[in-house]
Amino acid sequence: MQRTAINPWDWSLALGYNQGEVLEGVSRQLICAGQTAVDGSGAPQFPGDMRGQVGLVLDNLEAVLAKAGMSLGNVVKLTVYASDVDAALRNFDLLGMRFGPAGVRPPMTLLGVTRLALPDLMIEIEAMAAA
Repeated sequence: MQRTAINPWDWSLALGYNQGEVLEGVSRQLICAGQTAVDGSGAPQFPGDMRGQVGLVLDNLEAVLAKAGMSLGNVVKLTVYASDVDAALRNFDLLGMRFGPAGVRPPMTLLGVTRLALPDLMIEIEAMAAA
């Protein structure tokens, strides 16, 4: 798969994402459900701790990708839902720590929401991946 970054402006690069990407040579695509800070039985973890939740959400996303034979390097789009946008942004360095080494800056949207499926959940990340 060939990825070509599309950035009419460069301000988003400092925030770790491209405005768009052209994908060529894609043979497989994975649409991931929103991943949250739950354990293997679906029980919420890290109530009130955005940083803990972001870390577990990324762990869970990586588990879904791995089951499909992919990694964070295959992610081509992220949608982030947060009940506290400011707290989410303060912890976005965790996304950089994971996606930076993978060498990708997937286009991303961050949305503030009133709440997520379970009251203790503060953040949810949907992803699209391709190979």
